[in-house]
Amino acid sequence: MDLKAFDLTGKVALVTGASYGIGFAIAKGLAGCGATICFNDINEELMNKGIAAYKAEGIEAHGYVCDVTDEDAVQAMVKKIEEEVGVVDILVNNAGIIKRIPMIEMAASDFRKVIDVDLNAPFICAKAVIPSMIKKGGGKIINICSMMSEFGRETVSAYAAAKGGLKMLTKNIASEYGQYNIQCNGIGPGYIATPQTAPLREPQADGSRHPFDQFILAKTPANRWGEPEDLAGPAVFLSSSASDFVNGLILYVDGGIAAYIGKQPS
Repeated sequence: MDLKAFDLTGKVALVTGASYGIGFAIAKGLAGCGATICFNDINEELMNKGIAAYKAEGIEAHGYVCDVTDEDAVQAMVKKIEEEVGVVDILVNNAGIIKRIPMIEMAASDFRKVIDVDLNAPFICAKAVIPSMIKKGGGKIINICSMMSEFGRETVSAYAAAKGGLKMLTKNIASEYGQYNIQCNGIGPGYIATPQTAPLREPQADGSRHPFDQFILAKTPANRWGEPEDLAGPAVFLSSSASDFVNGLILYVDGGIAAYIGKQPS
């Protein structure tokens, strides 16, 4: 085996919600291995910011405005990508939201919104690309899951329900479409330093670390928050021929947090 197994030259990758953060870092990693990048975001402003960010990195990305919870819009976007760029070989379902609200205080409409973006949208996007993947002879789907695909925590009932469901959707897509040489796997990021987690890392008024920041560092053997770039390597692996016999796996990129029960008393 050599590094050619990780070469993505000629492959078209669609990364949802990839104007910044984890999606941008993953797309940048795929581009670095030769993939042509397509991405979407919810509005023109974010999409244009994404185009500028890719251009600054020397990446010629194709940006689309699309609400990934809208099935008709997603079907139209995928058709346009196929016409303008080519069949999607790699789908990364990255777009997501979180609402940190105690369950008994959360409106059902807020719960449904999180489920819609974090679970229904990956279903809609996968459904849109799979037929052409079958015709082409294969493809790769990566669902961005979460530590909350496995664990519970206060205030994230909707997010955990969605990401737990996404874990099982990943396994089901692998089971149903593996016969067509389609591999569907998940990446479960640990606690990553992104705009989404910024409120949990803000210093206190006295300059001390945020209590949640302290909690995460104590629970993570790596003793740090992850960076979006930490997810690029795993994404390249799961997008490449090096992972052709890997299907239905959720790969946790978490600095060891899922393996750790905590520091023993001294």
